[in-house]
Amino acid sequence: MNTRTRVLTGTALAVALGAGAFGAVSASATPAAGSASASVASKKDDAKKDDAKKGEAGDKNFTTTTHLTVDAATRAAQAALQAAQAENQKVTVAVVDRNGNTIVTLRGDGAGPQSYESAQRKAYTAVSWNAPTSVLVGRLAQAPNLKDIPGTLFLGGGTPVQANGAPVAGIGVAGAPSGDLDEKFAKAGVDALAK
Repeated sequence: MNTRTRVLTGTALAVALGAGAFGAVSASATPAAGSASASVASKKDDAKKDDAKKGEAGDKNFTTTTHLTVDAATRAAQAALQAAQAENQKVTVAVVDRNGNTIVTLRGDGAGPQSYESAQRKAYTAVSWNAPTSVLVGRLAQAPNLKDIPGTLFLGGGTPVQANGAPVAGIGVAGAPSGDLDEKFAKAGVDALAK
């Protein structure tokens, strides 16, 4: 072997031995299992306490919001649809989140094609203004341009879902012969969440 090959081989061997020794030392330096988990738990508890202090101090960079789960949204939609079916009404039910994004939509058997979009728009309108859409219809007299806001529909049949007085979702129903009936079914969906 020439000198250069011997130097490279020796260097590679030294690096390999050094890495093995470091790994052995690191492995033997691990504390007892109980103390390791206590340390991790302690760090997590400290982080939680720090987060709580920041929240108490009024950190205005972040907010915490409440969201309706998919299961809850489905339960509400099913309750609204069942209330309509009990009165032989063919409707579509939509549940949207606080931002107006659809969580679930159930189209009942025989519901008209227009009911799908109408239900979503009613739900969006209700959550946007935190008010039943039947109440919002009255506001059009003072502000007729409200109807021009994209995605809204100012007809009875939408109602907000609230948590601590704040809107977290909206339920919209469309397809019954009147907005009053649609809204009655939407309220049945909200009531199902209280159970």
